[in-house]
Amino acid sequence: MKKGKHPTSNIQHPTSNDGEVVVWELKEGNRDGRQFNLEERLPEFSSAVIDLSKSLPGTRAGTHVPSQILRSGTSPYPNHGEAEDAESREDFIHKLKLCLKELRETRLWARLIQRKGWGKDDPALVFVLSEAEELVRIFYASVQTDRRNALAERRKPAARYPAGNAG
Repeated sequence: MKKGKHPTSNIQHPTSNDGEVVVWELKEGNRDGRQFNLEERLPEFSSAVIDLSKSLPGTRAGTHVPSQILRSGTSPYPNHGEAEDAESREDFIHKLKLCLKELRETRLWARLIQRKGWGKDDPALVFVLSEAEELVRIFYASVQTDRRNALAERRKPAARYPAGNAG
């Protein structure tokens, strides 16, 4: 893979429109030199969530919280894969929203872990907290952008043909 080329930076999904192929894209910016390759970030995030869950106490609460953060923290990666293979723009947006929902939940569980003092010196907790915040922002911006694009597309006037020259 060429340097600077990201597999998810320009997701394209063709949709049929009376034989015409329409392509829509998800484009991610790259400000401050930060990494926006979700194919790298999401598995790294899931791995950190797994590591964090292993480090939590073995009490009743210490077994409930890890199972919850494991579910929410590992699901954005496969859901993002599903979004890449979406059947329609609406399906794509829906799957991005699932990623966003799960990332927000993971962020809440990580904040609870931090508040309980369970991962004080755990670098995985620091990473999960900061990465969840960034990923929430990325997915939120992607959902908003694609919603705007879908709305703009629906508002485009339909092609009109002069009388007697249609099809």
